[in-house]
Amino acid sequence: MSIPKKTVAVIFGGKSAEHDVSIITAHIPIIESLLVSGQFEVMPVYIAKDGSWYSEPSMNSLSYFKDPSYAERLARQKKIGLLFDNGLKLIWPGLRLRVQPIDIVFPAMHGTFGEDGSLMGLLRMANVPYVGCDLFSCAVAMDKVLTKQVVSAEGVPIVPYVWFTKFHWQEDKKRCAQAVESLSYPLFVKPVHLGSSIGISKIKTPKELENAVEVAFHYDNKVLVEQAVENLIEVTLPIMGNDILQFGQIERPMNKSDFFDFNDKYISGNQKGSGANSQYSEIPANIEERLKEQVVAFGKKTYTALGCSGIARIDFLIEGVQKKVYVNEVNTLPGSLYHHNWKKSGVSGLALVTKLIDLAFERFSAEQTATFAFPSDILRTIGGNKTQK
Repeated sequence: MSIPKKTVAVIFGGKSAEHDVSIITAHIPIIESLLVSGQFEVMPVYIAKDGSWYSEPSMNSLSYFKDPSYAERLARQKKIGLLFDNGLKLIWPGLRLRVQPIDIVFPAMHGTFGEDGSLMGLLRMANVPYVGCDLFSCAVAMDKVLTKQVVSAEGVPIVPYVWFTKFHWQEDKKRCAQAVESLSYPLFVKPVHLGSSIGISKIKTPKELENAVEVAFHYDNKVLVEQAVENLIEVTLPIMGNDILQFGQIERPMNKSDFFDFNDKYISGNQKGSGANSQYSEIPANIEERLKEQVVAFGKKTYTALGCSGIARIDFLIEGVQKKVYVNEVNTLPGSLYHHNWKKSGVSGLALVTKLIDLAFERFSAEQTATFAFPSDILRTIGGNKTQK
């Protein structure tokens, strides 16, 4: 008797500046590996830029979304609904109502409404297992300022920075600019809740500050201004696991621009469309053994402090003369799962994806032992014996 296949919903797209990157991550390597494994029924769930939800088998192919007219095809499709009833079910409305129970969800949504914890909160309410970091770690990691506050409290070194909201900037630009004066130029100006290097500017003089801040506020309502690290060596470390951690290779970007931007990550040297640009980097990074040890130690401490699980990537800045290591930020959904890096560590795309599913079931099982209900007499006793008038 054959064992029934688990049904995996891969959710991608979304109302995010990283919408297209999410489509790539969903297919390379997640959907491709799931289909090759033969172990799962794969349900592609696409969230359009307007927030509409769709699902059809042809979306399992990246070619569906490479077709310039796919938006017109979507317009002819029926949107799906969701049912949260001690589990997640997809619903196709119509005379022949179709309901598909989901055994596990593989989120592939970068940025807003996905990687920021929004999707994870929805899945947590549905009480369905899902791959990757949970609601709490995602929400903190997505906020670059909160991340710095948490990890620095744990003794992890970070670069000097200031932050302010759009309200503060509009109310008193002079005061915000004065706060920035505590930092030494050059500086980076970043939207706090965005990834893929979108909306980031490097500025070398105070005259450039206002324009850079306005660009960042185009994408977010909270901005981070941080001191640039001179003689920079930038490295990144993928980590996988719940309580027992496995480390990928320390990787060094080899971009030629002032900073590692969107094109460096996803386009330059990557015309074959293999997801994250694996042509830009040195794997493993050619750095001193002492620095490697610090990167792994700080990476482990950061991953644990934020409560990460499943998978994440920690980005580091190293001052190349003084050899000082700083944690920069945390990515709870690395582009294309950084499968090119894990492959260098002997973990194939298939092994990576199936391992992450195993970790998701492991965490879900552990969470079921917690009690969320509490017996109380408060409703029976509230108001005492007063007579209602």
